[in-house]
Amino acid sequence: MNQMTSNLTKTPETKVEIATKLTRGDLSDLCQAAEDAIDAGGGFGWLKPPVRDVMESYWKGVLLVPERTLLVGRLDGVIVGSAQLVRPTRNNEAQAHSGQLTTSFMAPWARGHGLARMIAEGVENHARSLGLRVLNLDVRETQDAAITLYRSLGYHELGRHPHYARVGGLYVAGLYFWKDLTTNGNGNGNGAHGNGAKA
Repeated sequence: MNQMTSNLTKTPETKVEIATKLTRGDLSDLCQAAEDAIDAGGGFGWLKPPVRDVMESYWKGVLLVPERTLLVGRLDGVIVGSAQLVRPTRNNEAQAHSGQLTTSFMAPWARGHGLARMIAEGVENHARSLGLRVLNLDVRETQDAAITLYRSLGYHELGRHPHYARVGGLYVAGLYFWKDLTTNGNGNGNGAHGNGAKA
């Protein structure tokens, strides 16, 4: 096999990591991936991408919130998706055992490499390392790939909100899920050291 053929068949490198700071290039990549996901209808609240300054300010702000952890997925070194783990504030002792998996997205052109699963597993592993026992999440009913992923990871659907979001003047339903992080998803209590991508 010659060098050109070898380069064409090279498997892309995938990686998930916790972002505690973003270089200028990382911030640009993250904004672009988010904008592409929003344009494809898979955004995390925005219906159309905001101006770049607003998007950059959003991501910089995420890094400043003590209860938020940003996990990013890289494809050949480029940030192409992310998710956040949100922990309860310190005064919320009754729910200190739980966290929220939120603002998860993947750039449409980077799908198909398993990164969405790796990011979700990275959030779970990080949550476990912090002593969290439960993860909650919610998603638009139209996000079929995300719903399939979360179900395959052992999340349990607990309800449907018919007026969860409003898109194009119409209501879109949302689904709510939860997962017990102390099990492996099948009710067996060995998930505290679960398999999956390390964040």
